[in-house]
Amino acid sequence: MQFKDYRNVHQMLCETIDSYSDQSAYRWLNKDTKFETVTWKEFYSQVKAVSKALIALGVEKTDKVNILSYTSYKWVLTDMANMCIGGATVGIYQSNLPKDCQYIIDHSDGVVIFAENQAQLDKILEIKQEIPNIRKVIMLSGEGLNDDWVISYDEFLDLGKEIDTSEFEKRAAQVTPDDIAGIVYTSGTTGVPKGAMLTHDNITFTAQSVYQSGEFHDGEDMFLFLPLAHVFARTCSHAAVITGNRTTFARSIDTLLEDFGLAQPHWFISVPRVFEKIHTKIISGVEAKGGIAEKLFNWACSVGTEVSHCKVDKLPIPFLTNLKYKIATKLIFSKIHKALGGKVKWCISGAAPLNPDIARFFHAAGLLILEGIGMTENTSFSNVNRFDLYDFGVVGPPGAGIEHKIANDGEVLFKGRNVMKGYYKMPDKTTETFTDDGWLMTGDLGDIDENNVLKITGRKKDIIITAGGKNIAPAAIEGLMATSKYLNQVCVIGDQRKYLSAIVTLDEDNILDFAQANNIDHTEYEDLFSNEKVMNLINAEVEGKNKNLPSFETLKKVVIVPEFTIENKMMTPTFKIKKNVIKKEYEEEIETLY
Repeated sequence: MQFKDYRNVHQMLCETIDSYSDQSAYRWLNKDTKFETVTWKEFYSQVKAVSKALIALGVEKTDKVNILSYTSYKWVLTDMANMCIGGATVGIYQSNLPKDCQYIIDHSDGVVIFAENQAQLDKILEIKQEIPNIRKVIMLSGEGLNDDWVISYDEFLDLGKEIDTSEFEKRAAQVTPDDIAGIVYTSGTTGVPKGAMLTHDNITFTAQSVYQSGEFHDGEDMFLFLPLAHVFARTCSHAAVITGNRTTFARSIDTLLEDFGLAQPHWFISVPRVFEKIHTKIISGVEAKGGIAEKLFNWACSVGTEVSHCKVDKLPIPFLTNLKYKIATKLIFSKIHKALGGKVKWCISGAAPLNPDIARFFHAAGLLILEGIGMTENTSFSNVNRFDLYDFGVVGPPGAGIEHKIANDGEVLFKGRNVMKGYYKMPDKTTETFTDDGWLMTGDLGDIDENNVLKITGRKKDIIITAGGKNIAPAAIEGLMATSKYLNQVCVIGDQRKYLSAIVTLDEDNILDFAQANNIDHTEYEDLFSNEKVMNLINAEVEGKNKNLPSFETLKKVVIVPEFTIENKMMTPTFKIKKNVIKKEYEEEIETLY
């Protein structure tokens, strides 16, 4: 497939409408847990209606439209309609606090805000005096207020009925490849969020690159539950447009497993945290049953591992092994498949490193996780393992049309039409992000092998240099420790210290089960953090994981603290922990470790 030089996202959408007009495009669950569906033709009709309503509100080309909401059909609809008339969409995480919302609204020069529900509207009302440029708030669900500032989605659509379709067509034709389609704000793990300007060409090129790098077929379903304020979800949403695949939206993270069963997707995207949670739940359940059930599970995993090795190395599976695998699948692995809907062929993990052992576990069970990598600044896609060529612990070769290389200091660099135009209103930061000859600097350290496959070895800013002079990338250690069913989050400490230690949080469900089984009295959950039996358990878990590490990478001590969350500002909306914030918050506890 050759790359098409689309003029804009609207042209790419129209091509899909022509090819898949009457096929189902999107579906979502209503209050009665029944699917509502729109075809591609119906979707395009609704895009025009929303575009005309935006025109009626006075949204001009290059104007910024904010969406404060969890992932939903109306998010995608509003985004597409806004891009079609030359507006730039700026997503805001539904988990953001009011002052964080204010920063993005102000910095992006937003003129209109779409709010998911009353909870999100309350945030906007709290900061109303600080966002004077917002001319209208539109509710994605629920009613408006008895004023002109907050209106319902139906009232919003009514505004566009007086706008002629020819005005929509005129506006759509004026949008060029270099125009900004969206501004995506980084999660701010190390400072103030920066708004990456992504153009129509960035989006249409990346969608094509994803298509050429994946395994997509007509009539397949994608399941979407990651926040669309994150570029990873938006990129896959755009890829579903060019593939013609139907997108099914989850209701929420809380209903994820039930929604998987109802959606029965063929492929989906996720962050490692979700796979880690599923893995922990499976292992905990098996160990709780014990006896024959646990032995049967372990046998199935050993057979699955043999089959996995054969598949990775492209070797034939021995007849007897294949026979045992069919039995293992029927008795054990089919339950995991059923929990994810029963039709999943592959899934993509991105946004953070995935522990290779977890990827191998799922592959042994017959579920292929293709790890990839991308960043906000390159439209969330640069590399991915392929459906027919993959391994674990690597992020694969670059996507079609994308170049990568390693700088002299080991940093991974990228170049391609997926790379952003720059940071909005931050020219100095933009300059700092590119080399003199135009390569995007990632901050990642990595190696590229003889097959052009990239392996990420760490983050430049995260590298720990011990007092003994050892350079250590903590991500792999943190990922290994988190495979313990009792550990939840891990932040490794040790820069300029004699040894490594860690601040950890616990898996609440499994720790409470442990406390009950061992008759440990406690009033509050946090009382368990200092309990001797719990401390001995966690130290034993760490020691067990340490056996897989060289001595200078082992953890000597840990301190248990409450969970890192978005609310306490120790985790980003994309589930990355904010190490600088954690280290500052627990300075005294860290000192006790040394």
